[in-house]
Amino acid sequence: MNFGFVSSLLLVQVVFLSAMFVQARQDASSTGLGSQASTNPDESLLTLHAAVSEVHLVFTVTDKHGHYVRNLKQEDFEILDDRRPPEKIFSFRSEADLPIQVGLLIDTSESVSDRFSFEKEAAIAFLNQSLRRKYDQAFIMGFDTTPKVTQDFTDDIGSLAFGVHLLQLGRLTAIYDALYSACNKLLKQSQNIPVRRVLILLSDGHDNTSSVARETVIERAQRAEVSIYTIKTSLTTGGRGQKILESIAETTGGRSYVPSQISEVANAFTAIQTELHSQYAVSYKPAEFKLDGHYRTIKIRTPNKRGLRIRSRTGYRTAKIGFASDRSDGPISP
Repeated sequence: MNFGFVSSLLLVQVVFLSAMFVQARQDASSTGLGSQASTNPDESLLTLHAAVSEVHLVFTVTDKHGHYVRNLKQEDFEILDDRRPPEKIFSFRSEADLPIQVGLLIDTSESVSDRFSFEKEAAIAFLNQSLRRKYDQAFIMGFDTTPKVTQDFTDDIGSLAFGVHLLQLGRLTAIYDALYSACNKLLKQSQNIPVRRVLILLSDGHDNTSSVARETVIERAQRAEVSIYTIKTSLTTGGRGQKILESIAETTGGRSYVPSQISEVANAFTAIQTELHSQYAVSYKPAEFKLDGHYRTIKIRTPNKRGLRIRSRTGYRTAKIGFASDRSDGPISP
């Protein structure tokens, strides 16, 4: 998907209050996938961050030529969560205009030294074109053996550009450690309304020193509602690094870009910018949802419109009540 997101798991102490809140909302209105979404802007943006059973999913639709399809309605889609239709659709928005929280992760290992300056300038240009003041936020993280934040969350382009210029070349590459750290950082960033959480990773895909496994990173991104976009910095196509980047992007609802020359890095950033403003967002209550650590698949279809490709997060793993290991890193989604 382009963007798959899940609501944060509440602390165990407020499980019952959250369940009461969900029940009250269910009693107030009943919405099916084929019914009209709410016209109340405040209601359509509401995400129950305290509830255990609401999934907030962002996705993109393209035709057979790769062009974005932006005019579909709620009734055009069929959602299957763990192979079952949702119990309730809370909201549906086309051309999602939700705030964006984006982390820019730039590989600073010695393998990127000959392209480092250009990549930094392309990243700054992306921030200039994409970030909306007083609405979106971004942070800058460089990584070699360890991740280093050179600019924390802000909407100030000047500060972000300065953070990019502060990045310094290192030696080895710990991609998974950096992604895991960035997902946790996004989780800890409080927000009163739904947001799109995005990581943009510039790297050749070759990890040689991480302590975190790739599968752990993907699970963390899925739980944190983070879509990961990757831009390969090596100009050679194919290979293990490219496959790793593609896998990370595909399973989290992002997209992987493979520039064939250095100037195309900027084009990749432009493509990401376009996609972020060509999305659909839906929030729903899964059927037969349980906090049991089960992996739930997500599938979106357009049964009455052939030839369309939908890109979304492929699933998420529910947390288990009573497991405290994840809570130290911030709220965890179902």
